[in-house]
Amino acid sequence: MSDRTFGIVKPDAVKAGATGDILAMAEKAGLKIIGARMIHMKKEDAEGFYHVHADKGFFGELTAFMSEGPVLVFVMEGANAIKTWRDTLGATNPAEAAEGTIRKKFGTNIERNAAHGSDAPETAAFEIGYFFNGLQLFSR
Repeated sequence: MSDRTFGIVKPDAVKAGATGDILAMAEKAGLKIIGARMIHMKKEDAEGFYHVHADKGFFGELTAFMSEGPVLVFVMEGANAIKTWRDTLGATNPAEAAEGTIRKKFGTNIERNAAHGSDAPETAAFEIGYFFNGLQLFSR
């Protein structure tokens, strides 16, 4: 059975031209892209998406960063999709990420770490639903 997870190529990686490389790494890890679109979030969109962090000190900087330029939001499907994607991303802080991971290769620092990934099935369900309706996704 396949699981679904959600990813974002963040503004720093889009600007650096790393979008295709990041998607290729997802596919090489065995994940199938079943929906994707380029958007430019308004600050309010980013605040809604990251609402779980609203009480944290980094919330303002995070939402400002995520709304500073275009991002690619996408949904992936595969066996153990959440774990597979998180392993492919690497540690949140690129300085601590393993060699060959997305954040090690494309991230600059803990704030500008190239990509996002859901951390649990419930998070994935919310995040997918935030950006996609059922007609925008397909299974292979």
